Amino acid sequence: MNKDTLKDLKVGIISSRFNTPVVSELLNFCVKKLESQGVSLNNIVHKEVPGALEIPLLANAFALSKGFDVLIGIGAVIRGETYHFEVVSDQSAQGVMRVQLDHNIPVINAIITTNSSEEAYARTKIKGEEAALNAIEMAALIKSL
Repeated sequence: MNKDTLKDLKVGIISSRFNTPVVSELLNFCVKKLESQGVSLNNIVHKEVPGALEIPLLANAFALSKGFDVLIGIGAVIRGETYHFEVVSDQSAQGVMRVQLDHNIPVINAIITTNSSEEAYARTKIKGEEAALNAIEMAALIKSL
């Protein structure tokens, strides 16, 4: 996609409020990269949900609206002392995958899963920017079909 085409790209972003400091950094890097690539801020719709498990539900609603070219789910699941980490990690990823396959719209999974906050912060820039670039690439591929 060239810069002229990118300015019209419609991006839906769903982020979780759980682990807000990490998620805020991921979101910031993602949006900055989208903008630097030519995506208009006016074409980015961002909504928050309580946690990573709620991201697929809102992504599904976004997909049903038919108003987006690509969706991005942004969250952070940091390992704790219980099995809950595995459940949230697995089910949020499965939910994101289901939305993209059910609706034939790219849904970029930027829900990081780490063992510690330190690991999470070390990944925010890379994963946020990667999510933006992957969103642009996947939207272009789908549009080219």
